[in-house]
Amino acid sequence: MQVSVETTSGLERRMTVEVPKEKIEQEVQTRLKNLAHRAKLDGFRPGKVPMKVIEKRYGSQVQQEVMGEVMQSSFYEALSQEKLVPAGQPHIEPKAMAEDASGLEFTATFEVYPEITLSDMNQLSIEKPAVEITDQDIDDMVETIRKQQTAYKAVERKSQSGDRVVINFEGKIDGQPFEGGKAEEYPVELGANRMIPGFEEQLVGVEAGQETTLTVNFPDDYHAANLAGKAATFDVTVHRVEQPELPELDDEFATKMGVKEGGLQAFRDQVKENMQRELDNTIKKQLKQKVMDALLKNNQIEVPKAPVDNEIHALIEQRKQSMGQQQTDIDPVVFEEQARQRVALGLVLSEVIKQHDIKASPAKIREIVEGIAASYETPEEVIKYYYGNTQRMNEIENYALEEEVVDWVLSQANVTEKKATFDEIMNPKPA
Repeated sequence: MQVSVETTSGLERRMTVEVPKEKIEQEVQTRLKNLAHRAKLDGFRPGKVPMKVIEKRYGSQVQQEVMGEVMQSSFYEALSQEKLVPAGQPHIEPKAMAEDASGLEFTATFEVYPEITLSDMNQLSIEKPAVEITDQDIDDMVETIRKQQTAYKAVERKSQSGDRVVINFEGKIDGQPFEGGKAEEYPVELGANRMIPGFEEQLVGVEAGQETTLTVNFPDDYHAANLAGKAATFDVTVHRVEQPELPELDDEFATKMGVKEGGLQAFRDQVKENMQRELDNTIKKQLKQKVMDALLKNNQIEVPKAPVDNEIHALIEQRKQSMGQQQTDIDPVVFEEQARQRVALGLVLSEVIKQHDIKASPAKIREIVEGIAASYETPEEVIKYYYGNTQRMNEIENYALEEEVVDWVLSQANVTEKKATFDEIMNPKPA
């Protein structure tokens, strides 16, 4: 078998393979002889059909089958010989085999994965947040939890910002009701900015039993396209005006929040513990993203088209599932850059893992499982569930391997610490 390979462009290769004619003919004859023993043709006894008749009847069909199979097997044999790994399916084109040809010749066009030369990890600069949870951070979190336990009491006065009004409403556009624009006994917290702009503001100053009409405009980027940017009116009937009543911060409050012993101080300790766990997880995620971004930035590679197309398809399916299959005409171009970045990162990570023999240690796997279990009431049962579920453990092991890569890169890179507050990390402002 003769093989030649040429680079057509970038990662694309065209491989020409020539298989000796004798190999084709021998396999064709072997199959025809097997057919002769089994063939049933009118006028001949089973197994007694002359070879010339078999060749005339089945020769062309058998030859096509053999050529197809030989091309397939020869292609993979040639890949092994040339030490090539295709990215995606090849496009194979056979050349017609003339009577006087020396053999079967075909070309296979395909892409290969890039050869990656990793940059020096010592050149990577990564900034790590340094955060200490203060008493004020704990006070703010306790107050947030306290506000979540707010009770509301009906009052006989006009509504104020911070109150809750319970209303019936029906929305109309051009005088016509629209789907999803009607509700009864609907609580609206004034000043929470959960309704469309202008809705809550116009309910300040209303009182129980009052009927009023609100005039608002749906935002241009409203999630329902049929309402976006349109003017609407809402006919409103006010049932109740309710004022908020915050619970006292005392031992009774701590008991209500599930702290059986130690009172308010034990509750604050528990809050700090939960805050620290969430902070650690958030910093870890941010560091991981910074490592991934640095690896991509410092290892620019060309990526093959086939895996990018597969990734685009996967992203489109994820979008459809998240939208309940409502959106079917998604332009693949929307996900092209994201898919390209994912494929490139996957190739770089694989090269880091291979070159530095990085493995997911049992300790790292255990750490991740215990971290997941920590937020449940019965961590031991959650840990047992994960270790008893092969699919879940495979997912954990893959995640652990990524974590090992991140830890290794951080051990090699130039890491500097930057002081930050709890709020800056947990509630980052949009860029």
